[in-house]
Amino acid sequence: MKRPLSKSQIVCISLLWLALCYLFLTKAERIDGMTVVMLGISAALVFIPVYKSIKKNK
Repeated sequence: MKRPLSKSQIVCISLLWLALCYLFLTKAERIDGMTVVMLGISAALVFIPVYKSIKKNK
């Protein structure tokens, strides 16, 4: 069974995801529906495990 993420790991993962989204949004020529869907899916892939880890820590 996996260990839950530490608080520093959660912060690092979240900040890296935010930085990647910022770079992607600033370099995009236009923001359309596919961009929004891609960001939503990536947010789910990042923050669902983070949420589960936080829930397991309590």
